[in-house]
Amino acid sequence: MQLLIKGKNLEVEEKAEEYIRNKLTKLERHLPDLGEVKVELAQEMTKAAENRYVVQVTINSHGTLLRGEERSSNIFAAVDSVVDVLTRQIERFKGKLYRSKRRAPSKEQIAAELSGLEEEAEVEDERAIVKVKRFPVKPMSPEEAVDQMELLSHNFFIFFNADNDHFSVLYRRGDGDYGLIEPDLA
Repeated sequence: MQLLIKGKNLEVEEKAEEYIRNKLTKLERHLPDLGEVKVELAQEMTKAAENRYVVQVTINSHGTLLRGEERSSNIFAAVDSVVDVLTRQIERFKGKLYRSKRRAPSKEQIAAELSGLEEEAEVEDERAIVKVKRFPVKPMSPEEAVDQMELLSHNFFIFFNADNDHFSVLYRRGDGDYGLIEPDLA
């Protein structure tokens, strides 16, 4: 396990760093080869003291990303909470690996969902890109992308679709189902 600990608006003390290392090492019981683990600690000036410290952990285990974020009145309680969240995510992830594969939606079903999309194009003046995010992309099926999106707790996920060798966007619909956007170069 390669552990990277970074503080934002605070200096990470050696005691806190050792505590984090000990807690995250226990996750290796559930997922033996964790790979890279990034921990970001932040102190925010909030009115509510119970949300003052934020601990965000991102685990990259051979291309599978697991992410947890928790807030608390002290760093140690936030670390405990985020480790509990990650433990549940790892158990859910491992359970999905052992269960039988779900049936892939047919192209007709995907096309029907995509045709139901309404496009909204509002252009506002003075928009700016304020953040650029880069991440490694590995080919995967739409079913694997659904699992990855659920593990990250995101509402959309960009991936390289191994079925058709194109980039695709998976998103969560309002009814709880998923939609798939596949680009068609004109």
